[in-house]
Amino acid sequence: MPAVKPEILVWARETAGLSLEEAAHRLGIKEARGVAGEDRLAALERGEAAVSRPVLIKMSKQYRRPLLTFYLSAPPQRGDRGEDFRTLPETHTLEESLLDALLRDIRARQSMVRAILEDEEDAQPLPFIGSMTIDDGVAAVVQSIKRVIGAELAEFRAQASPESAFALLRRRVEEAGVFVLLAGNLGSYHTAMDVEVFRGFALADPIAPFIVINDQDARPAWSFTLLHELAHLWLGATGVSGSYAETRMERFCNEVAATFLLPVAELALVGVTRQTDDQTAIKLIDDFAAERHLSRSMVAYRLRNAGRISDESWRSLRGIFRTRWQAGRQAQRERAREREGGPNYYVVRRHKLGAALLKFVARNVSGGSLSPTKAGHVLGVKPRSVEPLLSGAALTGGQVG
Repeated sequence: MPAVKPEILVWARETAGLSLEEAAHRLGIKEARGVAGEDRLAALERGEAAVSRPVLIKMSKQYRRPLLTFYLSAPPQRGDRGEDFRTLPETHTLEESLLDALLRDIRARQSMVRAILEDEEDAQPLPFIGSMTIDDGVAAVVQSIKRVIGAELAEFRAQASPESAFALLRRRVEEAGVFVLLAGNLGSYHTAMDVEVFRGFALADPIAPFIVINDQDARPAWSFTLLHELAHLWLGATGVSGSYAETRMERFCNEVAATFLLPVAELALVGVTRQTDDQTAIKLIDDFAAERHLSRSMVAYRLRNAGRISDESWRSLRGIFRTRWQAGRQAQRERAREREGGPNYYVVRRHKLGAALLKFVARNVSGGSLSPTKAGHVLGVKPRSVEPLLSGAALTGGQVG
């Protein structure tokens, strides 16, 4: 391995949001021979001493960076995000460089897909990309999306679970020509990105449009994010979306997704008003959302926008639902660690990649347009994993885990 450059150590710590003192404490670098821990770390960052591999491994975990990142020749540059539609809480800035790395990876893979599609004689631009504007109104965009993907609300709700409802929606979107991926980390749990950093992003390309959904989010929320990003494609807006919708564009795309999944006329059926206390509201929203495969937070958001609950109640309910979901996710992870085995790697990978991308790669590997190495780049796997990944591609779209 090449030597670790001091500027990489500085970049990794600072983008993790840690001071020298905080980082030294987390890394277990203590005072020695009268030199404080933070001063010893500063010496490493100035290149006055070589950093050992055990310390690098600790840095990888505490700074939330893959180990290989520390061997880069220079700190990574900010990724091309298109338009950044987010309002990012300052407490989450440490994950920004992870997001940049993910964006660079997805853009590189998308460009390879586009180049191959452009070489195909019958490839045509998708007419719905950039076909509408905010001035056309929410209802018009919703109807256009329904017409193109051929999915109706009744069919969505008739599915057995939120996962199968999302699978239906995803399948219809992919059949319309959009590649839909699930990705919320760089391949390891310690690079996972919070949904407040990014909930999804869209590449509004007329030949090879991509939507990426942060799979760290609650599964009932995936359908909302998919529809939100689909609205970005209809508006021709490439960019990153977060949890806080404060721009006109984000509010509009939220309204498109919410109107598709929960028409205003149904809000009275929730049974929540401004006089309803939080505990009762939670129970009513739980029952209503579960029956319709909806995110609880989305239902509360919809009630707030309709004036049926106050901003204060909305913020309280959102916090409660988020805390409860985080606790449930942690419990699920602990149960998974206690079980032997787990979902097959290739089953999970196919689910994340989606049927559209797998079929595209399989077709072009078979036709000679993609070598195993290039196919691995498109799929984000090693070349030796391409064949077993594609051999079971028909399984994609089901539930995993």
